[in-house]
Amino acid sequence: MVFSLFSRVVNSVKEGVKTGLQGVTDIGSAIVSVVKDLATTTLGGASEFLSKGVESTASIVKGAIYGVSDIGVSVVSAIRGIIRGTIRGFMEAGGEQKPAIKGAVAQAVHSAKELGLDIGEVAVEAVKGSVQAVTTVGGDAVQAGKEAILTAVEAAKDIGEGTWKAVKDALISGVEGAKDIIEAAKED
Repeated sequence: MVFSLFSRVVNSVKEGVKTGLQGVTDIGSAIVSVVKDLATTTLGGASEFLSKGVESTASIVKGAIYGVSDIGVSVVSAIRGIIRGTIRGFMEAGGEQKPAIKGAVAQAVHSAKELGLDIGEVAVEAVKGSVQAVTTVGGDAVQAGKEAILTAVEAAKDIGEGTWKAVKDALISGVEGAKDIIEAAKED
């Protein structure tokens, strides 16, 4: 039941993104509001979705990524906006920061793998989008950055050693403070 529920969310968001971006010339600007509105509509008032934050945000991100992919737009260039819209919509609907970030970032990394994208670049964009989203809604940006970095590295590790190394290297070179966060996590 829950699986089919999230599967319906993925398909609904995918179609909503395709419809919402149809005819739009500046996808980068539009994607945040389209995804945020879809997330808010999907999650609004549905405590069932809010209580399953990781799965909910992952479903929204997956649907948005596949929607963008279907209309022929560069998914990598849209990742930051997809993540921003998802996390903002989830948090504005009453969801908490940590599960929003974990679900959104992990799904971005896994979807990048499924679509054959540069996973390191996607991870960097997902981390930056997480921090921007949390900053916009008044959350803890420092904690958001840390959570997003650790989630990206953990998701990459699930895929394999080569992916883990590529994501770690991309984050260290592309996100300020990532090296310290990754090294501190090794010591724990």
